[in-house]
Amino acid sequence: MTARDVSNDAATWQSATRVVRAGLPEKVAGTPYLPGPVFAAPYHTPGDPLLSPYTYGRFHNPSWTHYEAALAEMEGGPCLLFPSGMAATAAVLATLVPPGSTLVMPQECYYTTRVIASQPFPGAWFASQGIKVVMAPTAGDGLLRALEQEAAHGVAMLWLETPTNPGLDVCDIALLAAKAHEVGALVAVDNTTATPLLQQPLALGADVCVVSDTKAMTGHADLVLGHVAVRDAQHAEQLRLWRTRMGVIPGPMEAWLAHRSLGTLHVRLMQQCRSAMAIAEFLSGCAQVSGVRYPGLPNDPSHAIAAKQMKAFGGVVSFELPSAEAVAHFFAHSRLVYEATSFGGLHTSAERRARWGGDAVSDGFVRMSVGLEDVHDLIADLTTALARL
Repeated sequence: MTARDVSNDAATWQSATRVVRAGLPEKVAGTPYLPGPVFAAPYHTPGDPLLSPYTYGRFHNPSWTHYEAALAEMEGGPCLLFPSGMAATAAVLATLVPPGSTLVMPQECYYTTRVIASQPFPGAWFASQGIKVVMAPTAGDGLLRALEQEAAHGVAMLWLETPTNPGLDVCDIALLAAKAHEVGALVAVDNTTATPLLQQPLALGADVCVVSDTKAMTGHADLVLGHVAVRDAQHAEQLRLWRTRMGVIPGPMEAWLAHRSLGTLHVRLMQQCRSAMAIAEFLSGCAQVSGVRYPGLPNDPSHAIAAKQMKAFGGVVSFELPSAEAVAHFFAHSRLVYEATSFGGLHTSAERRARWGGDAVSDGFVRMSVGLEDVHDLIADLTTALARL
């Protein structure tokens, strides 16, 4: 990585040790490093149920406990696991944004987050609670101005996403958190693109951190999970109560697989960061490509802020081709780039985001998730595919 070489960064490798060891139980002779998944609905619970560590499968599970402990070590605060990133997001919005208050959020944050906040369906939480949603751009001072303008109306939460998906815009978490706290608002950060390995929202002043573990956290494109980390233990209990009563619980097998996969996060993500930087530099020099975005590029609009608050810049690159047809030709002539949604997996994938609707992007806008293939092979493959345009 030319803008920041993290390979010898002491803090990164201390993080690597923490990742490998996070959430593992004490060493006991004859037991595995990580106990297998626990499949149970009821548990033996004689007498007072408060004296039993586990009682019923909707309340708790040892496989969740181990992974949540690992996540808490990574995030720096109590964590709760949910069956998807959107389940985690919905729990935060439903429990921490009170009726009649205001929510400020980026106008280009993840599409489904915007949908549940601003396009309520009949009976939806926000529709029935009279919550005002104000959207502003991530880049520039739009969110700051929105906070100032809405301060008198009781802002309950500032929702941030940085880097954004799919545009890769970045905002200053510490600055916005300080301003939000001045007006009495909580700050929640969708940290899915960066993961806690590359960015620490709670340490930067956020109150809540939401991550889709479906992406780089687990990294094998075979799980759907999400988690929430908080600074305030009371918020953790509110979220736990929501999860229990609503039944939005993860499966023990998914929790165990996620914990198993977490141990390689630093190896996977550091390599993806290095390869993503090389590919962003390559794409920036291609005549067929425009609008390359990657926070690691020194000339990227997001670089200065990203360099201040991120350890490295992630595995996602975005760029534009001339048209939807050009993107189709690109995929037709690439051997190594899967056409698929999501990101953070070990296989390189990309998609034309406009095919889904909902994002303010051009028909030729491509979000690419850089995988673990050899970067020279990837660049050779991209060269061939782009030459056929």
